[in-house]
Amino acid sequence: MLKFFAKYKFFAIVMFVLSGIIITLIYNQLDPIPKLPVYQPSMVTADLVDTTVQYIRKYHKVKDFKLVNQNGDTITQKNYKDKIYVADFFFTTCQSICIDMAKSMQTLQNEFEDDKDILLLSHSVTPEIDDVAQLKKYALEKGVIDSKWNLVTGDKKQIYNLARKEYLASKTEGNGGKYDLVHTENFVLVDKEKRIRGFYDGTNPEEIEQLIEDIDILRLEYLPEHSY
Repeated sequence: MLKFFAKYKFFAIVMFVLSGIIITLIYNQLDPIPKLPVYQPSMVTADLVDTTVQYIRKYHKVKDFKLVNQNGDTITQKNYKDKIYVADFFFTTCQSICIDMAKSMQTLQNEFEDDKDILLLSHSVTPEIDDVAQLKKYALEKGVIDSKWNLVTGDKKQIYNLARKEYLASKTEGNGGKYDLVHTENFVLVDKEKRIRGFYDGTNPEEIEQLIEDIDILRLEYLPEHSY
């Protein structure tokens, strides 16, 4: 009997390894790793997307930008390279939805304070009012951690194009002119490839909890053992 097992030892080892691989593959099929959708303009409700990009069905990514933060530093996509981030649009004098949105951003900041891969980006939609000094005052009031959360101002048309054509977050039409105003509660989740992976109501605590869960799901895509 021992001679028999010795003779087929190599065959038994190979079969054992193959069985392990097959079982693992079956398990992964039955319990797949969750993955967030990659949103394209054509997938988003029409009232959130500028008409010039509504037809885009694939390859949509947030284009580069050049804005200034609460410390007077220039902020571009380079500051968010290889980062997951949440973007929103606000203004410091807003006394309605922005109050709850700021609380939600504070929740995210506290949740991911020690995670260098997760950042926040808030765009002022009234840049003519929200200069660097005003943003700095607001940042101090809200307990903004500079390394985690940028409040940015700059050219109004650029910011409004970002809202409507890049982040697909606006509920209004306009060209960024004097009387144009973007006022949206949408938080937008962006991955390390600058693709949009989720939309959330920044005034709704339950959706912020969902956003936190989705960030954890998205992080799995960047773990070596879970790479796609």
